[in-house]
Amino acid sequence: MVKGLLIDWGGVLTTNLSDSIAAWIAADRIDDAHYREVMRELVRAAYGGETENVVHALERGEISAAAFERDLAARLRTVDGAPPVADGLLVRMFAGFERVDAMYDMLRDVRTAGLRTCLLSNSWANEYPREDWDEVFDGVVISGEIGMRKPEPRIFAHALGVIGLPGEQCVFVDDIEANLTAAGEFGITGILHQDPDTTITELESLLRLPLRRA
Repeated sequence: MVKGLLIDWGGVLTTNLSDSIAAWIAADRIDDAHYREVMRELVRAAYGGETENVVHALERGEISAAAFERDLAARLRTVDGAPPVADGLLVRMFAGFERVDAMYDMLRDVRTAGLRTCLLSNSWANEYPREDWDEVFDGVVISGEIGMRKPEPRIFAHALGVIGLPGEQCVFVDDIEANLTAAGEFGITGILHQDPDTTITELESLLRLPLRRA
């Protein structure tokens, strides 16, 4: 029986990551093709490689936002060939993220049904909208605040401890396959998030609960 739901934030409880980043790229006039090349290598190493880079350090809170911004700005270029302004780069990058109310409604319904819920998010030194988190989460695990990051096994062990449940009794919703694979080592059932409607449908089937509001 499923008794707990772990869930990611960016791209899951918010609007699509790609759409949000695209808005920032356009606003800052970033060379899109070059950006994708740079990020592809950084993210590949962060979620599938053995060599550590600045993404690992940022997500664990080992370097400051300003230090990461300087590093990333030096790797990127605008359409004019110059590096983008480093100061405030992360704030601008995440400015397009919008809350997805259907996912928050789902979390409220899941808690009402008696399940325990836990946010499990890799942070990029970003500010989180925490106004009503006490209504939707029993626990909050943010990588930069605890010095661990997905897909490290220890962060899943920590999250399970926070909500007091074994992995076999939990579901994890995330938009990165490597994180779900790591969670699976603890017996946690994974749902790869693609869009709110699909995820809510999968959760309804798995939890045997009605999770859609009129």
